[in-house]
Amino acid sequence: MSEHRRKLPQPEGGGRAAARRAAQQSPGRRAAPGASTSSPSASHGEEQPYGGRAAARRAAQRGGGGRRRAAEAGGAGTGGHGGGRRGGGGPGGPGRGRGGDPGKKRLIDYPRHGKYGWRRWVPSWKLVAGLCLAFLGSLMTAGTIAYAVVGIPEQDKAAGAQNNVYYYADGSQLAATGGEVNRQIISIDNIPSHMQNAVISAENKTFETDKGIDPMGIGRAVVNMAKGGQTQGGSTITQQYVKNAMLGDQSQTLSRKVKELFISMKVGTEVDKPKIMEGYLNTSYYGRGAYGIQAAARTYYGVNAKELTASQCAFLASLLKGATYYDPAGATEIDAKATPKANTERATKRWMWILGEMRKDGYLTDAQYTEAVKQFPKPDKPKKNAQLGGQTGYLVDLAKAYFINNNDQGVTAEDLAKGGYEIHTTFDKKKIDKLTKAVENVRKKNIDAKKRPETDTHVQFGGASVNPKTGAIVAIYGGEDATKHFTNNADKTGAQVGSTFKPFVLAAAMRDGVRDPNSGPVQGPDERTIVDPDKSRYNGVNKLKIKQYNGSVWQNEKGEEWLQRNDGDQSYKDISLREAMIHSANSPFVQLGMDVGIDKVREAAMDAGLREDSLVESDVPSFSIGISDPSAIRMAGAYATFAANGEQREPYSVKQVTHRGKVIFKHEDKSERKFSSAVASNVTDVLRDVVEDPEGTGRNARLPGRDVAGKTGTTDGNKSAWFVGYTPQLATAIDMYRMDDNAENKNRKFLEMFGTGGQQKIHGSSFPSEIWHDYMDDALKGTEVERFPEPESLDGDAVYGGGLTSPEPTPSETPSETPSETPSETPSETPSKSPKPSESCDRFDWTCDPTAGQDGDPSNGGTDTGTTDGGATDGGVTTSPPPPDGGNGNGSQGNVNGSGGWLGGPEG
Repeated sequence: MSEHRRKLPQPEGGGRAAARRAAQQSPGRRAAPGASTSSPSASHGEEQPYGGRAAARRAAQRGGGGRRRAAEAGGAGTGGHGGGRRGGGGPGGPGRGRGGDPGKKRLIDYPRHGKYGWRRWVPSWKLVAGLCLAFLGSLMTAGTIAYAVVGIPEQDKAAGAQNNVYYYADGSQLAATGGEVNRQIISIDNIPSHMQNAVISAENKTFETDKGIDPMGIGRAVVNMAKGGQTQGGSTITQQYVKNAMLGDQSQTLSRKVKELFISMKVGTEVDKPKIMEGYLNTSYYGRGAYGIQAAARTYYGVNAKELTASQCAFLASLLKGATYYDPAGATEIDAKATPKANTERATKRWMWILGEMRKDGYLTDAQYTEAVKQFPKPDKPKKNAQLGGQTGYLVDLAKAYFINNNDQGVTAEDLAKGGYEIHTTFDKKKIDKLTKAVENVRKKNIDAKKRPETDTHVQFGGASVNPKTGAIVAIYGGEDATKHFTNNADKTGAQVGSTFKPFVLAAAMRDGVRDPNSGPVQGPDERTIVDPDKSRYNGVNKLKIKQYNGSVWQNEKGEEWLQRNDGDQSYKDISLREAMIHSANSPFVQLGMDVGIDKVREAAMDAGLREDSLVESDVPSFSIGISDPSAIRMAGAYATFAANGEQREPYSVKQVTHRGKVIFKHEDKSERKFSSAVASNVTDVLRDVVEDPEGTGRNARLPGRDVAGKTGTTDGNKSAWFVGYTPQLATAIDMYRMDDNAENKNRKFLEMFGTGGQQKIHGSSFPSEIWHDYMDDALKGTEVERFPEPESLDGDAVYGGGLTSPEPTPSETPSETPSETPSETPSETPSKSPKPSESCDRFDWTCDPTAGQDGDPSNGGTDTGTTDGGATDGGVTTSPPPPDGGNGNGSQGNVNGSGGWLGGPEG
């Protein structure tokens, strides 16, 4: 057969039948490999094996065809690549899928091209990276613009502290003091390297290398705060310098923080490090009114800054953390927690830590460190500025402390020390001068330390005068000189108040009543009896065995009983509460306090105006006769509550404060009724008799033509004496004691006043009442005479306490028995037959006091307190235990004012 008629070879298993079968397949199915006549292999005459339909289908599936093949997969037919069911047709084939030309991608590929389902909405890493770079670029651009725009403020304008000006109540200037008074700018050459290194180690270790801010330092500070550790703060020295010297705005707002950040960066970049350090140390506040390292060196150590040792530098660096809490002298007038002891412990701990950091950072050799830590560099005692001498320093400190503790603007001691404030006080200059004159007259006339060095040294007087109608403190006497004697004697000194506390017991009895002896421990209003001071009678015998309200003998935790002694061992077997107050008998008020409840007595004292922290926590019987130690200011304020007929007002010393012409503080008059007018008027009426009765212990305080109410007080061991009294216009408290509070001895004690001023004893009715009389007479001169309101009805009942029982209702027997029993069974009435002071005694002649045995009777040594040490001289009665707080011996339980003592063992 000729070549041209020869039949071409057919694919294996193929032939026409195979071609027909392939053509009959549905358009969506892929042809088996080799089925297409346009395949490359076919064009070259290569034969493809044929394995049947199943093999063709598997091959098509492996090649990406079938129902889900890609758009580019080929198909049967002659038109090029054929599409599957969902594939796009080739150039010559129609197809039915979503294939086709993918098109051009966008610049920002989101939603993402060529992705389906959730993948379409997930941004690519390129997109995320691009956005981050764009954001950072924007921040850098904004920061660059802000950095270029911000300028460095003038240091001198921002750091120049102004004076604070204090004014008397009449608007005249009291004192001008503040930041400028104690600041001296010095160059970096005069600042010791130890001081510079100390603040670097304590505050900012990267100071030499950072650019004004330290992100790592901020991170470390945050982590360390979370761990409760101690390290330098997040702010750099540059930031602190900017805040102290260049930003007048000290607020904690975001805008202020951002401003500080950019200025710090500018300063850190453009200002030399020595200049920054110089500015920081010259503008920082070190406490005690000292701004700058030179002022601090002079204030704490009396040397120039360049003379400071490494140890002293470490201490001064510790003050930068907060002088209020690191000055060993303490700052309890600002915060009760800032005691000398607590501050010394904090300062010592931080001082040692700073020295350790300096050694760790290479600023101290081992030898230098060893020498520095040998002894804590105790600073000098606080010194007052010369212009704050006399009473001025006490007045300024009192007003400053009041403002700091009562303003709602967040003004701190550090803020106030920077100056610029005008403080308008309540102080009356004329009354202050009159009070000072009254005290100094008594001192010059009676106290002679050269003549009587053993008894007349360390004699202290304190006083305060309050307006009952407003609560304004109009005058104080804080001591001889604020630059020499640093304790303000008008404030809390620890001197116990003695019998001046008894009016609060009487007020509680008339307001809350005594408990029903048959009732349970929880009392209700219907289980109490209101006490009438005239109808009620109490046992006033000497060495009275004190009982619980239910009649059982009171015992302490050791099973010891309490015997209450009276002044001069006088006995008043049957006495009214009015008479007990007039004679200052102790037994009736100690038992009355137990009947009312010590908790109610405490509450009445606080309602009158005493602070809770000035009242002893112990509930011993003698609580009712003044073992607590409120300040003269608080005692005057508490008595002012009775003068105001039961309306209580907090004593205050600042009326208004302005800063840069803006009023930032203004006192608001707030009063609260704590006692009914019936209770208050009856307390006043009883206290009037203490002054007006010829036998009253307060008779030396009489002001002819004026209504006066008051009470004397003398404490155990003759360690303090008080007189507190009032008229309708003015309430004044005067106290006297002996204590060397300038001594180095940490365990300073109140000293006895036996023989002081040439007197056998000092009593509330002697020097304190004389000062009170002279001051009040002068202070009220020319003012209108006002009267106390008449006592209102209490609806009180007759109460019998201390073992007394109600007499039988036999009126016919009363006239006959009373006269005969009184002289024989009540020897305490003997003093009533003594000559009256007006008949035979001058009121200043303490040795001629006719009321022997009463509070203030020096003729036989009688006081409110009885014998020394709670009656230790009486056989069988032991002295009371030491004070629970480890105090100075003038506050033992049941012993102060106390004329009382423990009796071991149960009753019988």
